[in-house]
Amino acid sequence: MKISVTRKNNHHLKRCFLITILVLVAGLLPLHSQMTRNVKRPKITGVAHAAFFVKNIDHARAFYKDLLGYAEPYSLKKNNSDELALTYIKINDRQVIEIFPERAAGSDRLYHFAIETDDAEGMRQYMASKGIKVPEKTPAGRTGNLNYFVTDPNGIICEIVQYTPNGWTMQNFGKDMPDTRISDHMSHVGIMVANLDSAMKFYRDILGFKEIWRGSSNGTMLSWVNMKVPEGDDYIEFMLFEKEPSTDRKGTMNHICLVVDDVAASGKLLQNRKLPVGCRIPTEMKTGINRKRQINYYDGDGTRVEIMEPKTIDGLPVPSSDAPAPKFIR
Repeated sequence: MKISVTRKNNHHLKRCFLITILVLVAGLLPLHSQMTRNVKRPKITGVAHAAFFVKNIDHARAFYKDLLGYAEPYSLKKNNSDELALTYIKINDRQVIEIFPERAAGSDRLYHFAIETDDAEGMRQYMASKGIKVPEKTPAGRTGNLNYFVTDPNGIICEIVQYTPNGWTMQNFGKDMPDTRISDHMSHVGIMVANLDSAMKFYRDILGFKEIWRGSSNGTMLSWVNMKVPEGDDYIEFMLFEKEPSTDRKGTMNHICLVVDDVAASGKLLQNRKLPVGCRIPTEMKTGINRKRQINYYDGDGTRVEIMEPKTIDGLPVPSSDAPAPKFIR
């Protein structure tokens, strides 16, 4: 009889314990959900860099250094070897172009682009709270900056970077910015987007980018959407498409834009510099759909560098298009 009572008491205690645990978990779930929803997004202050694969490093150096006039402050070697992993072309103290030796012939030239934040770890936690796949921790890269990759819904790699006081970026502050630079600012990076709705949900709804313009090349189908970083003036340009572009066309769509006060003067300056091997002869100066004067140069791999004035030719606001977006093809 004693054994039976003991067993009954034990069963009762276990049941009470389980009920207590369930009540505690049920009480904590709303709190956890509320904490997740309340994770604040850190600031996104600008476009930090664009990274491209190139077939010939020397030809790329000739294009970005000898023609466009930029410095190459530092490079990285592959681990335990003298083989180049990547090199940096400095535009200004907060922006660079990263050049990587190509990994596979015929692959897309754009590797990734990067946005600068004031809190990389906070951004990692924020994106995780929104269901974005992020690394388990925020690592420090070989240059000393905090950085990691995320992939947007269209398959574009977006790097999150935070410059640290001891990182190479800040250690190089005020250096390697020669007067030969054709521009001292990269206003935007153009990326190919097949699905505008998913891109908007990621960049606008989650990361806080703000649409500042959309345009159409033919008046019937939307071609471009410009999205400005929430705490700065830089932006990314969605290059919309319906059918899979050719390799050459991808090099035109994935691009960077360098801002100059006078495109005509910049064009004359570049005409007096030697066009590197393999680089395409630049197009003539033109006025784009956005009524801004521009001229395009292409490196040896066909990647476009758009040189553009910041203001419209008439000083009026840039006209926006109401043309429909292309349908998703993938």
